[in-house]
Amino acid sequence: MKIIKHFRTITAHRHAVIRHCAKVGILWQGLRHDLSKYSPAEFLTGAKYYAGDKSPNVNERLQKGYSAAWMHHKGRNKHHFEYWTDFSIPLQRIVPVEMPIRYTAEMFCDRVAACKIYRGKNYTDSAALDYYNNGKDSREIHPETAKLLESWLVMLAEEGEEKTFAHIRQTVRANKK
Repeated sequence: MKIIKHFRTITAHRHAVIRHCAKVGILWQGLRHDLSKYSPAEFLTGAKYYAGDKSPNVNERLQKGYSAAWMHHKGRNKHHFEYWTDFSIPLQRIVPVEMPIRYTAEMFCDRVAACKIYRGKNYTDSAALDYYNNGKDSREIHPETAKLLESWLVMLAEEGEEKTFAHIRQTVRANKK
């Protein structure tokens, strides 16, 4: 039964992301969003650790101390800020790299869709901002990427989806040129 529930959850999430990506002008990215979640490396683990109210990666981490499914996922999906890291020669450590606008837009769509799926009828336009702020101190994201994402999440919380998606669409269009 967990396999079916997990499949339904990731598919509902994907479809929500596709709708959001269409609204911000990156439909092709939306259509390709999270396809790796259907690969054995991610899907089987996701079904095993399925909970329904949060990512299965959390439960895998609690049991194993890490999430192999997440490491597989973040290395293949450019809409995750964790994908955008590289080794800095001057600093001699791995550092965040600024994300291209179109992947930041997809990350925004992903976060909003995840909140809608996991919160269900309790979703509000401030849910994605609340989630973002809750983990703000524990993530390493490029400052410019964080600033842009946060501005969109604040706009969503304060002004709603229609205005925010239209604004992101304009930003994406302006960056294509």
